[in-house]
Amino acid sequence: MLAGFQDMTFEFGARAIVEDTTWHIHPGERIGLIGYNGTGKSTLLKLLSGDYQPSKGTVERSRTTTIGYLHQDLLSFDTEDSILKVAMGAFERVLQIQQEIEILGLELEKNEDEKKLILYTDLLAEMDVLDGYNIEHKTEDVLHGLGFSQHDLGRPYKEFSGGWRMRVLLAKMILMQPDLLMLDEPTNHLDLPSIEWLEKYLIHYQGAVVIVSHDKYFLDRMVNKIVELYQRKLHIYSGNYSFYEKEKQVRLELQQRAYENQQDFIRQQERFIERFKAKASKAAQAQSVQKRLDKIDRLEEASIERPNIRINFSVDKVPGKIICSLKNISKKFGSNQILDGADAEIDRGDKIALIGANGKGKSTLLRIIADSEKFDGERVWGHNVDESFYAQHQLEHLNLNNNILEEMQMAGSKKTDMELRTVLGCFLFSGDDVDKKIKVLSGGEKARVALAKTIISKANFLMLDEPTNHLDMHSVDLLAEALDKYEGSLILVSHDRYFISKTANKIWEIVDGKIVEFKGGYTEWVEWKERMLKKGQEIREEGREKQHSSVNRQQSTVNSQPTTDKKGQGTRDEGREKEKEKKKLQKEFDDLEKKIAILKQEKTKAETALADPAVYSDKIKFQEAEKKYKELTSQLSPLETKYEELFEQLMNFDA
Repeated sequence: MLAGFQDMTFEFGARAIVEDTTWHIHPGERIGLIGYNGTGKSTLLKLLSGDYQPSKGTVERSRTTTIGYLHQDLLSFDTEDSILKVAMGAFERVLQIQQEIEILGLELEKNEDEKKLILYTDLLAEMDVLDGYNIEHKTEDVLHGLGFSQHDLGRPYKEFSGGWRMRVLLAKMILMQPDLLMLDEPTNHLDLPSIEWLEKYLIHYQGAVVIVSHDKYFLDRMVNKIVELYQRKLHIYSGNYSFYEKEKQVRLELQQRAYENQQDFIRQQERFIERFKAKASKAAQAQSVQKRLDKIDRLEEASIERPNIRINFSVDKVPGKIICSLKNISKKFGSNQILDGADAEIDRGDKIALIGANGKGKSTLLRIIADSEKFDGERVWGHNVDESFYAQHQLEHLNLNNNILEEMQMAGSKKTDMELRTVLGCFLFSGDDVDKKIKVLSGGEKARVALAKTIISKANFLMLDEPTNHLDMHSVDLLAEALDKYEGSLILVSHDRYFISKTANKIWEIVDGKIVEFKGGYTEWVEWKERMLKKGQEIREEGREKQHSSVNRQQSTVNSQPTTDKKGQGTRDEGREKEKEKKKLQKEFDDLEKKIAILKQEKTKAETALADPAVYSDKIKFQEAEKKYKELTSQLSPLETKYEELFEQLMNFDA
């Protein structure tokens, strides 16, 4: 066991977060920690990390267990150092050895000392064991995977926004390779390519991982156990999120049946006590039954803590067939060309998800459609379009002196206060919360108010920029269900793949400054991309085979051509030299092809090894396999370039 709780209770004042709970985390486990907002998931992580102490029971940690904990509070850190240097801070011991080696090296240059020489040799050996000479390369790989360009690596950490800073700290955390890695909402700060990269990285991660996330796709792909904080208890499910959803329903039904049976028993006993407590002959027996009843461990009703409220849209007017046309749209920031003569059209009924890596212009395009961003080209609204735009900057338009309910009343939906309270419940505002002033709300709470106002606006066209960022899973479900039933049109930017898959019927991607449209949902788009990738690989392989066949045919033609007597001796000598040179080139080409084929076979074996549980569960074996794979990849790249060059030379030899 790496860490865990034993009969642990934790309380904030009079409020219990967990009661008498036991949970053990073992090596290699991938755990999704879930629960409604405010139930205390982040508190549990702080208990495991030692930031909080339990009210009762124990928090257990192995003496040798190292823990890495990524959370929002880390953003208070600031420095002028480059992001590469910040992330390389993960290799504290290696950096210390480097410094000691440098100092000792200078001292030994001035004066030989046997003790210092032995220490110097020992440090070099330790540096080699820790693979210290590759830490910069490793760090660059991880930062690239998380979306940073080569140019970014030298920029000061303090120049980056909160989301990008969190990526740097995530890079540092995973490079430290702790025995237990705890990640609190890691996907909130990542775009889709970075989330996919993190998934691939964590699949091969040697330690245990505990993830708090509202991203169902991420949890489904990453975890083999779900721990749910529910009704002050931890409920453990051995499977991914989809398994948990099915099993929880079964567990709730069993719990409800047990609760109802116990209630029947209690009612029977209470009737007996009431009937016989006044009779002398039965009084003692009635008292005995009462004592047993007082001691019974009463079951809780298996009701869902949050009511299953529905968000209902209403649309005032029906727009024309075309919602918005974009013609010859161009936009750039400095030398960064986001859009270059792009055309697109949004039709009535379209529910479009704009996806892709950060920095590709998704939010910029959304602002262009909303007419809140300058651009070159033409944007034309269709007939009868009544739009509503949600983005983080919309928070500035909230009236700070209103309370939440008053702000909702300003949206002009004509809903009653009770209906508005119901909607606010979906956005995590219940009871007296609706009386809070906007000015005292956190950034996340203000974002939820702005989103709620957008939802009830009666618009027939919605533009939504990251609408799920501040919602829990239940609220994401409700919003996805509502948008699926929404009779209007919409375009949204989101990194939540589950949300996209439930809401979008078209996918837009910005590729080389153009808007590329896929008519279908997210799942179909992923399958299509995989098919295109596979087809592209097959075409490249087929092209190489054709090239090789073509070269061989040309060689056969050259060899079969008769020598003419009409040419002079000089011409014949020149021809022989040319043929000799070509044969030499052909041999080099054939040898190189064989070498590439062997390396590709070895690379395939290395890939298979990396996917083998016996390898990735053994730290040393995994590092060796990973090193082998990288070496083969780096060897293949220049050889394939040389292969293409030789082929071109052979093809143009007789030109």
